[in-house]
Amino acid sequence: MSTPPMGPTSPPPRPSLPADGQGPSPSPQPVRLCDSPALEERGLAHGFDLLLWGQPARAFVLRFDGRVVGYVNRCAHVPVEMDWQPGRFLDLERRWIICSIHGAAYEPADGLCVGGPCRGRRLIALQLDEREGGVYWYPSRDLRPAGPPPSAAVAGTSEKP
Repeated sequence: MSTPPMGPTSPPPRPSLPADGQGPSPSPQPVRLCDSPALEERGLAHGFDLLLWGQPARAFVLRFDGRVVGYVNRCAHVPVEMDWQPGRFLDLERRWIICSIHGAAYEPADGLCVGGPCRGRRLIALQLDEREGGVYWYPSRDLRPAGPPPSAAVAGTSEKP
């Protein structure tokens, strides 16, 4: 008796609307997450807030085999955050991303669950770029910044000496 293949970890795409709910969202600008040297090979991850389908969530980026990878901090088995301490996602040998709740093991290169209750499913990946000494995230329809972009200024708040 064979086991049926597992489906994708994310629900069907939802329409993306700006905060006012009117019309399609503008094309997202890349968000600088951290300086490249802040991500040491198989070291601590950089975590940050985002909106997943309009709801608050956490995500993380880390360096693995010389490449920056990033995922929503949500196990494919049960939607809980996976780090066992802030920024710590890798097992003791620093080979697998591990869910601290169920022990599910994920391949860091592509987010595929290779062991545990969600075998065959994937973490929700982030679109990233590393350039000019920084790590950048490109928001999508389903994954959006949690707040205003870092360059957004509030009118009338500049201080004068």
